[in-house]
Amino acid sequence: MATTLFTQNIIACIWDFDKTLIPDYMQKPLFKRFGVDEANFWTETNALGAHYKQRGYHISSEIAYLNHLLTYVLSGEMAGLNNRILRECGRDIAFYPGMPDFFDLSRKWVTEKPEYRKHDIALEHYVVSTGLAEMVRGSAAADKVDGVWACEFVENPLQPGFLKQDELSISAEAEIAQIGMVIDNTTKTKAIFEINKGTNKNAAIDVNSNIKPEDRRIPLQNMIYIADGPSDIPSFSVVKRGGGKAYAVYNPDSTLEFEQNDRLRQVGRIDHYGEADYRAKSATSKWLRLQIHGMCDRIVADREAAVAQRVSRPPRHLSGDDDDRRKTKGGPTLQQTDFLSEPAADEDGKPPVV
Repeated sequence: MATTLFTQNIIACIWDFDKTLIPDYMQKPLFKRFGVDEANFWTETNALGAHYKQRGYHISSEIAYLNHLLTYVLSGEMAGLNNRILRECGRDIAFYPGMPDFFDLSRKWVTEKPEYRKHDIALEHYVVSTGLAEMVRGSAAADKVDGVWACEFVENPLQPGFLKQDELSISAEAEIAQIGMVIDNTTKTKAIFEINKGTNKNAAIDVNSNIKPEDRRIPLQNMIYIADGPSDIPSFSVVKRGGGKAYAVYNPDSTLEFEQNDRLRQVGRIDHYGEADYRAKSATSKWLRLQIHGMCDRIVADREAAVAQRVSRPPRHLSGDDDDRRKTKGGPTLQQTDFLSEPAADEDGKPPVV
């Protein structure tokens, strides 16, 4: 019997992290812990590409900061840095007003109307960031989101010949030593399709599999992508082209960020923009609530239309009043003279309709 994989009654808000949920870069508490000059670190990171190019080779700008963190560890500037410390530093991340409570507040929006509850509509939140996954998992937002895509480090890399060893030694003094996962501004779109297809909920579904739109867990039109600017244009575009919404936020203290978002709206990259303020009465909160309610209304309409199309009216007993009502409502009644003959003209002499 043919059936769809998912009921498609879920809405997803997909969030960038730095400069979107928080006013700074998430690594700020990490640099503070190790006494590293944050501004100098980013200046060095931005200069890596040009300096390495002079040596005759190229590096990806998206992973430059990850490599530079590893260099700081190897040089002793951040000796002992491991995933536990990254998670601990995540506790010190400061959020924009209204966050992370907004995640719980907004989930109530999809239960505000009886018809929303009738169709079990749910709202999920995901973080897709070029930052560090362990810091997000250590932050106050960790238990309020449904999934995290971000960069990760490996401690104690497996050594040559590890497949032949019965027991593998693990150092108690672990340090991050390799890049395990990279999320950049292009691979963010892969995360969006994993959420779209349900790969994150069912490992049997490969993100590269050809899946019909009606079989995807969260249609793109049920998504809102929220981020801070031009680096997220690939993700804005994917969601917007699929019928979802793209929303940009800016720091209210930054005129440059405001102008940047205004340009994005003028060229059609985003649907709207607002201050990174997620308190209940803020314009950003109200806009997101409006869009989520619009998606809920569409889901209800689509599901009820599908029921109407697929479910026929049951047969019922007829009464003598049925003929009277039919004569009153309808036009002339055709009279069948016998089983094989054509219907006769009615009493007004009009030709029969067959």
